[in-house]
Amino acid sequence: MTASAYDTASKAYRPSKRARLVTWNVNSVRARIDLVDRFISLQDPDILCLQEIKVQTDQFPRSWFEERGYVHQAIAGQRNHHGVATLSRLPLEEIESADWCQKGDARHIAARLPGGVKLHNFYVPAGGDEPDREVNPRFAHKLDFLDEMIGWSKTLDEPSIMVGDLNVAPLESDVWSHRQLLKVVSHTPPETERMHALQKAHDWVDAMRHFVADDEPLFSWWSYRARDWRASNRGRRLDHIWVSPCLKDGLRGMSVFDDARSWDRPSDHAPVIVDIDLPLS
Repeated sequence: MTASAYDTASKAYRPSKRARLVTWNVNSVRARIDLVDRFISLQDPDILCLQEIKVQTDQFPRSWFEERGYVHQAIAGQRNHHGVATLSRLPLEEIESADWCQKGDARHIAARLPGGVKLHNFYVPAGGDEPDREVNPRFAHKLDFLDEMIGWSKTLDEPSIMVGDLNVAPLESDVWSHRQLLKVVSHTPPETERMHALQKAHDWVDAMRHFVADDEPLFSWWSYRARDWRASNRGRRLDHIWVSPCLKDGLRGMSVFDDARSWDRPSDHAPVIVDIDLPLS
């Protein structure tokens, strides 16, 4: 769908394309390929950003996605609990992956969309269970990773979109109980303070909160431990889509597709969907 967006720099309208962008920690793309197929048939995304694909790059099911129109692919694969992939019906150029914290983990893939927007797909470390960097190396890794992201954000000088499982619920309303989760990894002060600093570093616009007030509960993840996750609703918002300030006016809609959390053998994360007008030139 072609629309028209106002360019505040040139004070003129320029052609744009309405795109449906999705981020989803799929928790193994091969194990949940049927769920991905079902989601695609229902929501028809233009760009699908997956995290925790749990597969080496050369074993990723490229042809499966190509058959469904996602002929443009940017993949940084890894076994076990890592790996990110961006599948697109729009062209992807200048594909690159950074080695954050020099760990050799596949936690980031970037590509340029038509019109010059750079899309970054992240999988931030979960951080383990103990929120103490002195006794928990995984928590230290997470904090260092976020610190690097803050420094990187300060250098951005181009229209950018950042998506992914950032593994932090930054606001009180991003968790089912702020008080009870203050010492639980994903909502501790060292993490939330870094998320706020990360947002400020580029004046990122939180696309989800653009449509949902800061004081309203908003979740994208529900633990497998809950017998009835929807009834207990002890969720957290760990998945995010942020855009550069110049792209804010192109935001058109947002939803968390939580129905996917009730499918057979689901991921514990639900897909997050944002509709946005992207510049074509």
